[in-house]
Amino acid sequence: MHYTGTAHTVGDHIDTDAIIPATFLVSTDPDELGKNCMEGLEPGWIERVAKGDIMVAGKNFGCGSSREHAPIALMGAGIPVVVAHSFARIFYRNGFNMGITLLEVGDEVSRISDKDTLEVDAAKGEIKNLTTGETITCHPVPPFMQEILAKGGLVPFVREQLQEKPVC
Repeated sequence: MHYTGTAHTVGDHIDTDAIIPATFLVSTDPDELGKNCMEGLEPGWIERVAKGDIMVAGKNFGCGSSREHAPIALMGAGIPVVVAHSFARIFYRNGFNMGITLLEVGDEVSRISDKDTLEVDAAKGEIKNLTTGETITCHPVPPFMQEILAKGGLVPFVREQLQEKPVC
C-alpha cells in the first residue's frame, strides 16, 4: 500500500457533483468517468493529472449525494489515494468499497501544498512530503481494509471469498 505522486489540492466541502457532475453519470466505466473527474470544480482539471497522483482535500471531502461514481471517477483519473482533513461518511464508505485508499489527517493536511511530491504508506499511516521533508502520521488502513483494497474493492473481495468458501 505504497503510493508516490504529485499532490493536487482542493478545499473544504468538495461534493460528489464537483468530483463528477451528474451530466457525466451515463456510465460506470472508470476510464469514461475519469475523463471528466473534477469537471464540476475546475474544467480541464484532468489535463494536469498523471496516473498515480494524489488528491489532497480539506474538510468533508465527498459530501453531497451517495453516488459511487465519485470514487470511481477519481480512480479513472489515475488517483489511487485521497488524503484529506476529513471525509463525508458515505464517501468514505463508498471509497473503500470501490477500491480507493482514503486517509484522514485532520489539520495536518495544511502541511501539504499543491504540486508537492508525496510518498504514502497507508499500511503504516505515514505520508512523507518529499518536497518539504516533513512526515505526517495518521491512522493506518487496517489489515482487513487493506485486503479489500488489494482485491480492487468490496465486490471483487466478496466474490473471491464466495469462490473459496461457497455458502451452500
